[in-house]
Amino acid sequence: MKGILGIKRGMTQIFGDKGVVIPVTVIEAGPCFVVQVKTQEVDGYEAVVVGFNDMRKTLANKPMTGQFKKAGVSPKRFLREFKVETGHGFKVGDEFKCDVFSVGDIVDVTSRTKGRGFTGVIQRWNQARVGPMSHGTGPIHRSAGSMGANSDPSRVFKGKKLAGQYGDEQVTIQNLQVVGVDTAKNVILVKGGIPGAEGGLVTIKQAIKKVKK
Repeated sequence: MKGILGIKRGMTQIFGDKGVVIPVTVIEAGPCFVVQVKTQEVDGYEAVVVGFNDMRKTLANKPMTGQFKKAGVSPKRFLREFKVETGHGFKVGDEFKCDVFSVGDIVDVTSRTKGRGFTGVIQRWNQARVGPMSHGTGPIHRSAGSMGANSDPSRVFKGKKLAGQYGDEQVTIQNLQVVGVDTAKNVILVKGGIPGAEGGLVTIKQAIKKVKK
């Protein structure tokens, strides 16, 4: 397994070796702790459950408190599961930090986008306004447009792009490059932007697709 949990802290820019400005996202990654190890014999697959970000003991229920106590770690706010290969060697209570990644690694970053609430078709689907904006066209400029024929099929087809809840969904950005690792501050710098607001949970994994150099 090559992955870690973190929190998005914002964006900034750094200068490369040739003086080129590189936009980066600052992620506070780790330290993370192995809370549970799942095996093929018991669970049917190999995986480890990783905990990140301490929280007050009073916020953890009794089952989770017992699990954290068994692992010998303080209660964690976030728990995520990482699949691993047989013979991985992880044990309950193991700690790992941002140094699992190094400069030049290609990673996939997963987080939740900002919630936009109930939005119209222009903001949600990038549709254009209807008609000219001069007098006489009526209040239809940002409407959804035609719904289809009346008599046949007498319904709206599934999948039509209409107004609705927009945002607050899990998104993965693939093949981002790690351009900086600061073990003293538990910080990973990833080239480019990632979805979500500052303070949101971020999952960083080794890229699953081959990148053409």
